Amino acid sequence: MIELTGCLSPHLPTPQGGHTRLVWLTPDRGTARLRVITWTCRCRATLYELCQAGGQGFIRRTLQLEGSLEVHETYRWPIRQAGDIWRALLSGEAR
Repeated sequence: MIELTGCLSPHLPTPQGGHTRLVWLTPDRGTARLRVITWTCRCRATLYELCQAGGQGFIRRTLQLEGSLEVHETYRWPIRQAGDIWRALLSGEAR
């Protein structure tokens, strides 16, 4: 279940037992045009974004550390599949 607070964007629930572990890669710096479709709340240390580039979708994870950001991305999938994985992330079925 998505945690609702006074924030406008969702907070992720605790991952479920046996959740899918996503592979986090170094961002593809060759992507010139990128569209962020939706995101989780920025008030948490870890921000997730569903992104689209070149007809594919992926999830970007940003760790907001003191004084710096650490960014990783998943593999790229067809947009519909990326949306399915995004919903799994929001439900605690993936992390």
